[in-house]
Amino acid sequence: MRITMIGGGYVGLVSGACFAEFGTDVTVVETDAGKLTALRDGRMPIFEPGLEKLVRENVAAGRLSFTGDLTEGVQDAEAVFIAVGTPARRGDGHADLTYVYAAVEQVARALTTSTVIVTKSTVPVGTGRRIKEIVAAVRPDLEIHVASNPEFLREGNAITDFMRPDRVVIGSETERAREVLGRLYRPLNLIETPILHTGIETAELTKYAGNAFLAMKVTFINEMADLCEKVGADVHDVARGIGLDGRIGRKFLHPGPGYGGSCFPKDTLALVRTAQDHGAPSRLVEATVLVNEARKSSMAMRVINACGGSVRGKTIGVLGLTFKPETDDMRDSPSLPIVSRLAGDGAAIRAFDPEGMEQAKPLLPESVTYCRDAMDAATGADAVILITEWNEFRALSPTRLRDTMRGRVLVDLRNAWDPVAMRQAGFDYHGIGRPG
Repeated sequence: MRITMIGGGYVGLVSGACFAEFGTDVTVVETDAGKLTALRDGRMPIFEPGLEKLVRENVAAGRLSFTGDLTEGVQDAEAVFIAVGTPARRGDGHADLTYVYAAVEQVARALTTSTVIVTKSTVPVGTGRRIKEIVAAVRPDLEIHVASNPEFLREGNAITDFMRPDRVVIGSETERAREVLGRLYRPLNLIETPILHTGIETAELTKYAGNAFLAMKVTFINEMADLCEKVGADVHDVARGIGLDGRIGRKFLHPGPGYGGSCFPKDTLALVRTAQDHGAPSRLVEATVLVNEARKSSMAMRVINACGGSVRGKTIGVLGLTFKPETDDMRDSPSLPIVSRLAGDGAAIRAFDPEGMEQAKPLLPESVTYCRDAMDAATGADAVILITEWNEFRALSPTRLRDTMRGRVLVDLRNAWDPVAMRQAGFDYHGIGRPG
């Protein structure tokens, strides 16, 4: 079986490599010359654990290849996946589908045989209908099927999520599309993965509904953390107490500085706009968006208050910049408003992140100093903030950290450290949702 992936970004590259691992012949079309050269040289344009090895092995096996020529790339493909970006549109928050529709039109013009065009990109309800209209207008002479197959990949765990998913959602309207995608995912039958066949609109909405629900869980536990601080409760015990209820579940109940990344911020906002446009506003999702944005902005004030009400002239060590561990993704990371506010208020920032510093540099103030490791970032610091809970930060020696710093303020925005151990080491420790 042969398929084509349009787009060599996060979704396209991970999906293409994993399909190749299933034994499928995969061509990834990447029009960015720099990315294409990197991919052909075996260099990954993104950081994702295990991805470089997976790509290298499947290229060597002849199952995975890269091209910048779309016409060449789609020839003889039984399915062509659209995996281009759908960023939030400036001004109104709707998903920008410019790249999706342009890719569909180019693919339709280049095809010579009946093929299934599949949206892998996250797209709002109605996109599949519009794609069908584009295809019909561009190639009335050719039978082209349209389907939706949303991705559910967590950055940092994407390969496992693809190879051992909770479910696969396939939205289609023709037997041909259903048959092709069913055959493509057949290897997952061995591990009894649920394959959910739906209509196109249902598949499109399922992706947004899933991300919005998870974003609401994150936002809910963050609000409970604030309440815990006021009443003397422990948010981790609250999270365990409710998470052990099978109707709720334990995942995504970890307090922190708010969600970020490539999915939750833009997908919740896009769902809000879609719901409003169709006269069925989602007040819960609207509140989630507002509360999360306010939370990220308020985290800088936690640091300022912990430092006595001002950070002017003080040195702040920042541990972690990416929106989560095991990725180099800086999109909508909580570190952006936090670091920018602290630097704007006169603090000298010394920052370290294991993977995200190059991506952070154009997004953060020029005054930020980027360090070689965690202890370097803490050197001479009046306060240290933990923003992203990389594993290497969890095991830092309290006494060594204390001896490296000038001050004694620790602000742990992920509750990654033991507050008792830190206070016994002499720190003025501040966590999230825990008794003082």
